[in-house]
Amino acid sequence: MKWNAVIIGPNDTPYEDGTFRLVLQFDEQYPNKPPSVKFLSPMFHPNVYASGDLCLDILQNRWSPTYDVSSILTSIQSLLNDPNINSPANVEAANLYKDHRSQYVKRVRDTVENSWNEDDEEEEDDEDDV
Repeated sequence: MKWNAVIIGPNDTPYEDGTFRLVLQFDEQYPNKPPSVKFLSPMFHPNVYASGDLCLDILQNRWSPTYDVSSILTSIQSLLNDPNINSPANVEAANLYKDHRSQYVKRVRDTVENSWNEDDEEEEDDEDDV
């Protein structure tokens, strides 16, 4: 089973006002096994691979069948605000976050702006389908 989701960037963070699309893929072992979760929207973050795949402990070794979709999405929002730079999926983002925070914030804000443009492009595509 596949679900599409959208998370909004948390307030008072560089991700604020962003709209980020994700896909959650559940196999027959869910809830005993976590879903795979991937950003469809481009994302500049220390714990997101270029492919959009997430490096998040609750989706790997700290999974519990008690987690539901809401708790997964809340954990992802929390990760946006508080990255784990000790286990980076995107080394460049982790280094900027650690050593050059203002450059990191600029790159993230560019990502947020691109998330708006992505929404505009989808609306144009939808109009073509009518």
